[in-house]
Amino acid sequence: MSDQRTALVLGGGGITGIAWEIGLLAGLAEAGTDLSGADLVVGTSAGSVVGAQLTSGVELEAMYERQLTPATGATAARLNRATFAQFGWAMLRSRGRDVEFRRRIGVLALAAEKVGLTPPEQERLDVIGALLAGMRWPERRLVITAVDAATGEFRTFDRNSGVTLVHAVAASCAVPGVYPPVTIDGCRYVDGGMRSAANADLARGCERVVVLAPISRGFGPIASVDAQVTGMVSRIVVVSPDADSRRAIGRNVLDPAARAPSAQAGRAQAARVAEQVAEKWRA
Repeated sequence: MSDQRTALVLGGGGITGIAWEIGLLAGLAEAGTDLSGADLVVGTSAGSVVGAQLTSGVELEAMYERQLTPATGATAARLNRATFAQFGWAMLRSRGRDVEFRRRIGVLALAAEKVGLTPPEQERLDVIGALLAGMRWPERRLVITAVDAATGEFRTFDRNSGVTLVHAVAASCAVPGVYPPVTIDGCRYVDGGMRSAANADLARGCERVVVLAPISRGFGPIASVDAQVTGMVSRIVVVSPDADSRRAIGRNVLDPAARAPSAQAGRAQAARVAEQVAEKWRA
């Protein structure tokens, strides 16, 4: 990773996470710190969408304006109580073993698909494809995270993986129990956030790292951002939603109606953290 001095880590956080990250990135650029030129971009779940757009050359202002368009006709998905209960049961049964926990979550995701609780896989691929600026992997290093639903093993995809960009992003965004696992080379994959909401440790070795984490806390075997960045020798800054952004995001991160307020809150927060980010980012 010697040629990768800077890293931008984009964490998961649903539809509102996409909007908040884009608002934050646009606001930081406006304040004089453009993170879009990072040597390495790591995207998990919502962050994989943002990372794919950012590294494909889409202008930040265009990305931001898109978040402000009315969510007419869009239906809110939701992680319901039953799914959360199953997550908790999987955590108890795995006894802190992270791979086993993810395997059990994969079982949950496959079962939800089998009984029709999630949309068809192709429908989901079409939705993700519509979010991307193009189907080709960017030239710059973009790493997208996912989890093998059958084994619980963590997997990363990049332009050398032989996987289409839309499949990699859809896999990373496949929230168990809400969206279907994605088929890649005969295996089924779910949300990379089942290992960590940001997978910030993938930026280890870079000199300067900025982590945008809509969700920074951990949950049982799911590592927190703080746990992953502890001990990293990089100049690193982690930005998570402040009180105003949390209010804008609301309680359901999968609600399209909260997209515009989340983007606006992210942009407003950028002004409050711009100096802190610039201090770590500039050589």
